[in-house]
Amino acid sequence: MVPSLAPAALEPAVLNDAAARAARHIPPLWPLAATVAVNPFLGQSTETLATAGARLARVGGVPVTQPRAWYRDRIASGAITDRDLAGALAASPHGRKPADVAALKAAAARPAAAPQALPTVADLAGQATGFDWAGLLADRLGVWAGSYFDQGQALWGGRRDEPAWSSWRAFATHDLTPEIHGLTGFATRVATAPDDAGAAIARAAGRLGLPAAALDTYFHQLLLSLGGWSQYARYRLWQAELQGRSDATLTDLLAIRLTWEEALHHRFAAEIATAWPQARAAHAAPVEPDEAQIVDAILQEAVERAAQRRLADTLAEPALLGSGGRPLLQAAFCIDVRSEVFRRTLEQVDPSIRTLGFAGFFGVFAKHRRFASDVDELRLPVLLNPTVESRTGHDTTAEADRAARYKARATRAFGRFKLAAVSSFAFVEAMGPVYVWKNWRDALGLAAAPGGAEPAPRFAPDLDRQARIDAAETVLRAMSLTSGFGRVVLLVGHGATVVNNPHASALHCGACGGYTGDVNARLLAGLLGSPGVREGLATRGIVVPPDTVFVAALHDTTTDAVTLYDTEAAAATHAADLDRVRGWLATAGRAARAERALKLPGAASESDLPGRARDWAEQRAEWGLAGCAAFIAAPRSRTVGRGLAGRAFLHDYEWRQDSAKGFPVLELIMTAPVVVASWIALQYYGSTVAPATFGAGDKLLHNVVGGIGVFEGNGGLLRAGLPMQSVHDGEDFVHEPLRLAVCIEAPAEAMTAILGRHDDVRALFDNRWLHLFAMDAEGRLARRYIGDLQWEPIAGAAAPPSRKAVA
Repeated sequence: MVPSLAPAALEPAVLNDAAARAARHIPPLWPLAATVAVNPFLGQSTETLATAGARLARVGGVPVTQPRAWYRDRIASGAITDRDLAGALAASPHGRKPADVAALKAAAARPAAAPQALPTVADLAGQATGFDWAGLLADRLGVWAGSYFDQGQALWGGRRDEPAWSSWRAFATHDLTPEIHGLTGFATRVATAPDDAGAAIARAAGRLGLPAAALDTYFHQLLLSLGGWSQYARYRLWQAELQGRSDATLTDLLAIRLTWEEALHHRFAAEIATAWPQARAAHAAPVEPDEAQIVDAILQEAVERAAQRRLADTLAEPALLGSGGRPLLQAAFCIDVRSEVFRRTLEQVDPSIRTLGFAGFFGVFAKHRRFASDVDELRLPVLLNPTVESRTGHDTTAEADRAARYKARATRAFGRFKLAAVSSFAFVEAMGPVYVWKNWRDALGLAAAPGGAEPAPRFAPDLDRQARIDAAETVLRAMSLTSGFGRVVLLVGHGATVVNNPHASALHCGACGGYTGDVNARLLAGLLGSPGVREGLATRGIVVPPDTVFVAALHDTTTDAVTLYDTEAAAATHAADLDRVRGWLATAGRAARAERALKLPGAASESDLPGRARDWAEQRAEWGLAGCAAFIAAPRSRTVGRGLAGRAFLHDYEWRQDSAKGFPVLELIMTAPVVVASWIALQYYGSTVAPATFGAGDKLLHNVVGGIGVFEGNGGLLRAGLPMQSVHDGEDFVHEPLRLAVCIEAPAEAMTAILGRHDDVRALFDNRWLHLFAMDAEGRLARRYIGDLQWEPIAGAAAPPSRKAVA
């Protein structure tokens, strides 16, 4: 061994700023109980795709586009045209791009090398010794972190009531595994480390000889190497900042990872004496994309322009207009792409049906507690804070609440008895045969669907009359539902019935924070039907007919069954209408299942889908939001009857109703639903182009850890993102990775003004993590946002075709 380097003269402020920047490059990971899609490139939104590719290649060997052959195949087939390539080439802001389309095609024909990360000290030590130090590090960190972050799954927990740095030091000073494998003195080094994580970072950075210029990408690399653990720590920081607080867990994890690097460098300094200074120098270089990364980014833009061209053609097709009379049924669905299929089939059942789309939390920013629970569920977009609280049940359910709590405690006690160290073996011997029928029933998919309707939710504390009227007006205007009310208005939330799936909540409503949408729908239906609200709305220009009834419902996206909560709506006068509605919903459900069954492996017909939802061995009960490619905010007449194939988020929006007040609804759409949709699209994108980093791996190997996430296998790093079975059918990817095309029917000037007020949203469009289009009055894509608050007309826009009406 050689002596450690003397500490470098790095100011604490420099180190702190670099650690903070590295933290921002890590996406958050929500726990399994309320999983929401997260943009894995969230920290790179201020960079172009090519620059992000250069950064992620350096820190993790992470690809940000498909393999070069994928684009070549599409060019050869004609799916990507020369026009698409020319447009993408012209839009690229990078100087070292190909000179013309011919040069771009030639570059596309050349194979591109896979991205290679710079080596960490752990990597270099592994190369020098032939031992997987990075793997050992991941394993030991996983053992500690699984206990420290546990949310009630483990029977025995670590020191969770203290900072992560202190808890890990207590663990590591007693863990002899590193020393057994040859990292002598590791426990002593940890014991003598500074008590403060910031000071530990400073000590390690100095002894590693890190220059200030190397800190950003090196710190980013170390956090990225921790997988889902750093992402979960980022989630804790996200939640804290929403509440005006801070959280130091991510900094503590950086200190832990740096301590490993420091120890390995001290032990193997002679063996890596040449390679480590080279890695440090490479980290200090500016992050700039090379020519291959620029070409790949242009090819990705070209395939997106090809998809946008096809979307433009679809929107330019003749639309089928419904009859002009008052609808018997209006059904408001979530904007989720799975709702597009059901809405389309429902509208085809009867001409007196209209549907509309709105974010599935229905404007109710609720912190909710279920019946017999003390857990606060944030049923709203994760970008926002709750404004109201709600509870399930009323005073009359207090006795039932108490009984349910006793039952839950008994169930937990029995579960702990089954798993306890002393009783677990005897339990298996004595009680194993009792579980035979249960196991067979589950294996054959005969188990009943989990859950059931709870008592009606209520605001707690209740809203006064004025607050109810204000809330009702705000929501109805945001929904562009201010006139033409049907006799029955359904507010349809959504959820998914699946069993034996740790990622089940990822199939629920993202706008509801990873929960089902029934609570929000029931709260809004009760609000709109409460006494005095309609009278108050009438004074504000929203006249709801006295025979209109608002009914909450829940769409099961796995079975396409719709549950009505009509007993809560005092809808006895509409019994006959609701019977017709149930028949329509059942017919639409069969048609929607038939369309979805064509895409599900092993599904022979629509009748197979309900059984798959109850089958604990089924890996692909549904495809979730795979295939999502567009977000459209416009009147339903622009998209009704179009073959959007379940690939578009559909949000109803009437800009003329919004313009008088300065476009507040448009601003809400662009800063909340659009951003949530972008997170979804980019999570599917990341899980497809970089499954090793941004995917959760193989479902067959998953083990739940801490109630937070999953291991792929029995240890190591926490995996984040979507399981492979969510984007792959066993032979090929079913999701085409595209950055979302956002199409809004509104004046471009209004959208420009909103982008000018929201730098974070503007960055998504300026760097083309999202594509923005302005639609004209005929529903065609008319203008494209090109960045820097500028627009260009879309060349070759066809004259509007005639529209066909249906009876």
